[in-house]
Amino acid sequence: MNRAEEVKKRRTFAIISHPDAGKTTITEQLLLYSGAIRQAGTVKGKKSGHFAKSDWMKIEQQRGISVTSSVMQVDYDGYQINIVDTPGHEDFSEDTYRTLMAVDAAVMVVDSGKGIEAQTKRLFEVASHRGIPIFTFMNKLDRDGREPMELISELEEVLGIDAYAMNWPMGMGKTYQGNYDLFNNRLELTHPEANGGNDFLPLNEAGELEGNYEVKNSPWYEEAVENAQLLNEAGNPFDAEAIQAGKLTPVFFGSALTGFGVQTFLDAFVDFAPAPQAVETVEEDLVNPLDEQLTGFIFKIQANMDPRHRDRIAFVRICSGEFHEGMDVTVARTDKKLKLNNTTRFMADTREHASLAVAGDIIGLYDTGNFQIGDSIYSGKHKVSFKPLPQFTPELFMKVSPKNVMKQKSFHKGIKQLVEEGAIQLYKTWHTEEYILGAVGQLQFEVFQYRLLNEYNSEVEMTPLGNKIARWISKDQLDPSMSSSRNLLCKDRFDQPVFLFENQFAENWFQQKYPDVQLESLL
Repeated sequence: MNRAEEVKKRRTFAIISHPDAGKTTITEQLLLYSGAIRQAGTVKGKKSGHFAKSDWMKIEQQRGISVTSSVMQVDYDGYQINIVDTPGHEDFSEDTYRTLMAVDAAVMVVDSGKGIEAQTKRLFEVASHRGIPIFTFMNKLDRDGREPMELISELEEVLGIDAYAMNWPMGMGKTYQGNYDLFNNRLELTHPEANGGNDFLPLNEAGELEGNYEVKNSPWYEEAVENAQLLNEAGNPFDAEAIQAGKLTPVFFGSALTGFGVQTFLDAFVDFAPAPQAVETVEEDLVNPLDEQLTGFIFKIQANMDPRHRDRIAFVRICSGEFHEGMDVTVARTDKKLKLNNTTRFMADTREHASLAVAGDIIGLYDTGNFQIGDSIYSGKHKVSFKPLPQFTPELFMKVSPKNVMKQKSFHKGIKQLVEEGAIQLYKTWHTEEYILGAVGQLQFEVFQYRLLNEYNSEVEMTPLGNKIARWISKDQLDPSMSSSRNLLCKDRFDQPVFLFENQFAENWFQQKYPDVQLESLL
């Protein structure tokens, strides 16, 4: 198979949702149906010791949450699928936002009992802004939840996107009989043993079931037939082009916990999700995935995925060309040339050697400090720089110091490596160089403190500074005497000056006193 055919077989997507909607659970089922694992894990598996494959960090396994993106690559039905399971918790939105820059589609998991929640809405808006296709999985039909028609209406009204119901649930909770599959004109059954051992039953041209089957006696079947007729007459038509343009979301119903409806979803996804798309550069040129030149960008850095080796992995989205082991690339930011000898593919925390990759693939580069998040890499002489990835302005701040002054070395190493992952930001006070951490949520501090202790054996004191407003200032406009008790002068990890304002009043007062000074935020 040539490179163009290989690229066409790539499907690279992120899974997004509100916490506890079942995002990691559906990831497990996708791995199961691909044959990558033999048994799906569970984020509730603390007692059994059987955890979700994508939750590879100890703190994720203990808390039953995802706090970092994980990458999994599997083969399914002739396609190479790159799945990125993102953190659901809003405190780690920045990791998810960056990940959405590195994928060609998004799978949105919705808890059918709760509908569209705040974090889902925020992440949808990012995906929608990029114009990438969004596939919706209404989860937890094995529990009682909201009416399907109400869920579809809310999806369209709150998110502002048209929806097409690929299938429709027959009952829910204890009465869940399966799905009426509008797209494939069949029934998918939760109890095949009561229906002649059939997982699927075909429907006639009128959309009705022929023959003597138990499900036919269910009022939920009759209701689904009526709803299907209504949707066919008054609902949005199926439009593959609108799906690929991010204008129409196909909606699937099922249960990630039991795996019901997941394979039907996956079959449709590989058919209608796009192959790798062109990526825009700083110069607003488009890099075509079939271009000969190898290009890519770093969207994530992770330290200590293998605690035995204290490694550091830079995750690269390949945008064009073909990666071969041992090839030379240039880092656009530094113009430094590197030979890519030690590369890897991922199955969460499990890896295998990567000797070949094409556009759409995600590979890991073992890094000794050459890369930063957002770095572009390219082969040959033609320089390529992709657009910068989003970075959030932190809102919460804490002073941090080692409890044991004899362990300064491990403290500084841990701080440096964890900050480079991009989930938390580091500042130093301008004159005394005390360490201050900035984050968008409290959980980030807790994870940071946990990892410093467990990965670097560094116990730390953390003193809350509360909410602050961080604003950057250029060095040529800076006068250290501008600093006061209401606006603490610091420097970021690139030695750029930044003020931490006590509140909006303090920032406004500063602007009135220094009207010519330009203050900048991140996002």
